[in-house]
Amino acid sequence: MTLTAQGSTDSEDRLRRAKGLLQNGKFVEAGALCEQVLDREPQHRDALYTAAVAQRYGRHYGEALLLVGQLIELDPTYGRAFQERGHIYRDIGDAERALTAYQVAVSHNGALAASWQMLADLHLAAGRRDAADHASAQYLRLADMPPELLSVASAIEEGRLFNAERQCRAYLQTHGHDVEAMRLLAQIGTKFNVLDEAEFLLESCVVLEPDFLLARYDYVDVLNKRHKFERALEQATELRSKDPGNAQVEMLYANENLLLGNFDEALGIYQSLLAKTPNSPGINLTLGHALKTVGKQEEAIAAYRRAYTVKPELGDAYWSLANLKTYRFEDAEIEQMRAAEDAATTRLADRYHLCFALGKALEDRGEYAKSFDYYERGNRLKRDELKYDWRRISGEIDLQVEHVSSALLDSNRGSGSSARDPIFIVGLPRAGSTLIEQILASHSQIEGTMELPNILALAHKIDGRRRVGDEARYPGNLGELTKDELTGFGDAYVRDTMIHRKAETPYFIDKMPNNFRHLGLVHMILPNAKIIDARRGAMSCCFSGFKQLFAEGQEFTYGLEEVGHYYRDYVRLMDHWDAVLPGKVLRVDYHDVVTDLEAQVRRLLDFIGVPFERGCIDFHANDRAVRTASSEQVRQPIFRSGLDQWENYSPYLDPLRTVLGPELVNM
Repeated sequence: MTLTAQGSTDSEDRLRRAKGLLQNGKFVEAGALCEQVLDREPQHRDALYTAAVAQRYGRHYGEALLLVGQLIELDPTYGRAFQERGHIYRDIGDAERALTAYQVAVSHNGALAASWQMLADLHLAAGRRDAADHASAQYLRLADMPPELLSVASAIEEGRLFNAERQCRAYLQTHGHDVEAMRLLAQIGTKFNVLDEAEFLLESCVVLEPDFLLARYDYVDVLNKRHKFERALEQATELRSKDPGNAQVEMLYANENLLLGNFDEALGIYQSLLAKTPNSPGINLTLGHALKTVGKQEEAIAAYRRAYTVKPELGDAYWSLANLKTYRFEDAEIEQMRAAEDAATTRLADRYHLCFALGKALEDRGEYAKSFDYYERGNRLKRDELKYDWRRISGEIDLQVEHVSSALLDSNRGSGSSARDPIFIVGLPRAGSTLIEQILASHSQIEGTMELPNILALAHKIDGRRRVGDEARYPGNLGELTKDELTGFGDAYVRDTMIHRKAETPYFIDKMPNNFRHLGLVHMILPNAKIIDARRGAMSCCFSGFKQLFAEGQEFTYGLEEVGHYYRDYVRLMDHWDAVLPGKVLRVDYHDVVTDLEAQVRRLLDFIGVPFERGCIDFHANDRAVRTASSEQVRQPIFRSGLDQWENYSPYLDPLRTVLGPELVNM
């Protein structure tokens, strides 16, 4: 690729000239310049987009649609591509397809003012007054923004965060305490996971302009991410008082109550909202999640069915039914899912939700070849979206093995909090951790909470702010922490997690599986904590993860090779912890729990130091809220049928076997 005299690439120079020609009505010449770029770089996103615009302006709609199709295939999350598709369909008089395209556009990029304006017009023409009013409000908000900030907002939506940050800081230098610019800068900080700065900016926004509701809404989100749940609820309550009757605010307030375990309050609001808008797929879906959490399965099923009845392509509704693990789809539901998954207008997120749901539905019917095809397709779509690289995690594991040595841990002996109440259950997802949690939480002295993110957040804090690609400081800098700092971190963990504890029990459970990557840190700040490793055979565990679509995180599960590498790294690191912290971690094998429940229950309780209670054997009778994918399974007596389900898919799992190697495959 050659450079022009101005120092930019030749392609960028040609595209600047093409855009200038478009403004002057010279569509053919603009398209020709784009073609020159595409001849050398067929996947150049900006060239494809500009070429499509040129073809539309020249009324060559078929060619324009082909170019937009290529652009969407290259980047399924590029909102401008869908906006351009909407413009093409609008120009040829296909209002229905235009509407769909604009809706997808704003779902990927909420800063596309033109799409919101067209949605307002199309909804109004169809007599949908509420939808038109919502779209019009979004358009007017964007239209009132200075052009510089609209550009920042769009860059954030498109993931061009460094450009967005540079533009936003430059704007603030000349416009002082502009609260919208501060809010956008906080958004950038949130995406970079620089949450302390984001919190400070948003707190400043609501102080400077208390009625700036959008900033307060974002403030609640950041407080949640920083695990300041009580303050988040306080802000949601304040927002509710300033904007009474706003359904979106009511949902936020209900969600905050749900996070804090105030289930009755949350469910009451969801039901109230549903009474006003019974055909809202979003409210029905969220209500279903809440009902599932508290064990009201039949009501949850009804809510999920209402959601997909209103919106037949809503993949999350079908997947939520499949994710109950006990639900069996009817023939008509399977056909409806297949039709929605096959439709060209189905959004990416809906598509992979549908694929995972179809995989489960066909698995339950014994159609394993077709089931695997859908699981594989869903995983591929999700993997492409996440762009996960297993080598990054392997590198992080290498650093733990290298830096967290016996010498480091011995040098900090006697430091950390004296608290004895935390019990950590770690391992891989789908390895039986929810079952172990349910068993322990059925004991009168132990409370189950949830997968708490506090340790992961602390590790990130110790690592500090850095750009992608910069060398990690953590865990190499653990030796720099003073004994007072380690004690403070441990005490802060116990204090900050207290919000999740509703019972006055001596012990509580943190079931975040990924904490296994930070057990050195856990021991340094909480030396008296108990740690349990929920272990499951490699093939069974990996394939169970492969067929699970997670709400967030666990990016390593979306590929047989990826999950195989992660399992190997997990075993390697757990072996390291056993070497440097002998006797610290109790390994509990899922197969042993299933085949000899009482013996394993007694072993667990002895490790923690509490007396045996029969309720731990009858764990399925515990009516506590369970938030994970295994929520319905642990409300039933223990069963053995899930141990070797992977064998039904054995012909398709060679990539996993190859990565694991014979030692792990035959464990």
